[in-house]
Amino acid sequence: MADAPKSFFLTPEIHAYVLEHGTPLDDVQRALIDETARLGGISLMQVAPEQGAFMTLLTRLVGARRAIEVGTFTGYSALAIARGLPDDGYLLCCDVSQEWTAVARSHWERAGVAHKIELRLAPALDTLRALPAQEAFDLAFIDADKRSYAQYYEELLTRLRPNGVILVDNTLWMGTVVDPSVTDDDTEAIRAFNDRVAADDRVDCVMLAVSDGLTLLRKRA
Repeated sequence: MADAPKSFFLTPEIHAYVLEHGTPLDDVQRALIDETARLGGISLMQVAPEQGAFMTLLTRLVGARRAIEVGTFTGYSALAIARGLPDDGYLLCCDVSQEWTAVARSHWERAGVAHKIELRLAPALDTLRALPAQEAFDLAFIDADKRSYAQYYEELLTRLRPNGVILVDNTLWMGTVVDPSVTDDDTEAIRAFNDRVAADDRVDCVMLAVSDGLTLLRKRA
């Protein structure tokens, strides 16, 4: 993952240059990338290193203290967010896989951020809907099943403070969002989600050409 670009529009050479000119990966990050790679093709679900660095930086910039993510996989995105939180910060991770999140837990411990993270293994919509319907979170990240993106977004927006931020992964979907010949359910769901948030007057919205597309949303006050 660190060597091959997840951004479909970057050459390996440009991707290497991007990584070389950002905060260097540490031993924990490299170990997590390597262990995830051993899972095979499914490792593509791990966020790219440059995206992780961006997420840590953004978490610090917005002064987030309470964060939530939907879709944890092997924990790289959670590691990135947790490192951006203060020592008494809190990150709620929603996932359904005991196997994949076991990898995450071990690396969170090694990185010294496990005390900031609560992992709930259950369908994410169940977890979100069980939370109080109050503006309790500063930052949210969505990176799970694409057909539920719109539902995750609505549940999270309700629970996000004004000026809070939602990050949404895979919104370029390897470029297929602009290919009319691609009509599978996931691609159509991403297109519908992108159209929805771009027209939503509750948020400011920008789609960034980071990794496989990263949409940044600010809840208007």
